Amino acid sequence: MPSQPVSQNDTPAVKPWIGTKIVATIGPASCSTENVTSLIQAGANVLRLNFSHGSLESHQETLDNIRSATDKLKTPVAILGDLCGPKIRLEKIENDSFEISIGDSLRISRKSVLGNSRQVSINQPDILNDINVGHRILIDDGNVRLKVVNKDSDGLDCHCVVSGKVSNNKGINCPDSDTQLSALTERDLECARWAADANVDYLAFSFVRSADEVHQLRKILDELDSDIPIVSKIETPQAIKNIDAIINASDALLVARGDLGVEMDVESVPFLQKDIVERCQRSGKPVIVATQMLQSMVDSPVPTRAEVSDVANAIIDGADAVMLSAETAVGRFPVETIQVINRIAAQTEKYDQNLRPPTIANSNCAGITCAIARGLEAISSQTNPVVVAVWTKNGELAQTLSKHRIDKPVVALTPSSTTLRRLALSYGVVPRLSEKPETEKKRIKTVDHLLLTEGWVKSGDTVVMGLGPQSLEFGDTGSITIHAVSS
Repeated sequence: MPSQPVSQNDTPAVKPWIGTKIVATIGPASCSTENVTSLIQAGANVLRLNFSHGSLESHQETLDNIRSATDKLKTPVAILGDLCGPKIRLEKIENDSFEISIGDSLRISRKSVLGNSRQVSINQPDILNDINVGHRILIDDGNVRLKVVNKDSDGLDCHCVVSGKVSNNKGINCPDSDTQLSALTERDLECARWAADANVDYLAFSFVRSADEVHQLRKILDELDSDIPIVSKIETPQAIKNIDAIINASDALLVARGDLGVEMDVESVPFLQKDIVERCQRSGKPVIVATQMLQSMVDSPVPTRAEVSDVANAIIDGADAVMLSAETAVGRFPVETIQVINRIAAQTEKYDQNLRPPTIANSNCAGITCAIARGLEAISSQTNPVVVAVWTKNGELAQTLSKHRIDKPVVALTPSSTTLRRLALSYGVVPRLSEKPETEKKRIKTVDHLLLTEGWVKSGDTVVMGLGPQSLEFGDTGSITIHAVSS
């Protein structure tokens, strides 16, 4: 069972430690300073800005609100900017929507038109070149399905095979077509520049298809003098085909089950999720599982039992974080949703050690930092410390240790405010801002004071402390210290 921080009189001083991190999407229901504060207090660790909606001016206002809240709470929270990617969408429709029935005809025009029940147009008409007769076209995550029956120079003629509502700006998926769209749109480049200027902590890359595309974004960020970590979103068949190369090129991954379940057979998604998470474990990369985790809580104060099982299984699979989208962006119960997913995580982690297969963390990892992380895991299993503390400058040791899933809080001390925020995504890691004293004796005293003050330990408890070979300054050597806390 995960350790809980305790004070000198055994009364919890801070909330119980939960290893699983929670990503909450910010939107109209949660963008004010007061609402952001409530989400963080409820347990949100990463706040997502979805560039598919809203202007950069509105995102700047939200970002200011987030930073105001985190400064007040003195709580490290990471900010994840999410690029739109080449999302194909319907253009404007007369009266905003219409109903389509099975067997109805609908033309997709190459020219921009005001849509109606006879014809519609899309925001990226060039993809019509890549769609052929017999291909499927899915609208609104597959809620409406068309089949192409004729193609000419001006567009496509389709028949409806699954009926429903067709409305403004709904997304389009073409699972049978190898669309030749640029991975980065002009809007993405604009958002990337804004994210670099705003010092956003992570940048999610939508509709990634290859490692080359990740390298392309990395080059753009380098030119902007930004080292923002890239989170590749896996939501296309091409990404599955190139998954290992994408993992190696990325800093983290996000399993975007919504588009993935539309682009591929939906019944394959649970197994793709497990496979991707395992590959990230082997590579030591953080991984987020997303889409409809608690979708019913958009309108209901309680989740379905199936949703609870879904969240629990993502945690058992080894996800570092689970992500909420509409639940916190536009839902009626954003704070309650965070509280529910926290309780699910806490309950799952009680039993997780018995359910999870033997660790395969960082099996591809080599070098001194990996050796120290393995050493900390082995020593912790033998000494049963209350807390493992590590000193880290760029977060490498803490993130590496995170993937080992030791059943203790990993308190990561760093002098870097950037590293502090970025570690908010890593499973089990409790990031804290602190300069590193020069001597081991002073380091131990600093760790003891912090842990006692925050209520993680009491006098006499065992703490294991790790120091990475490149944790702060040149000349450091990797080390592991075991000691009893002294008040």
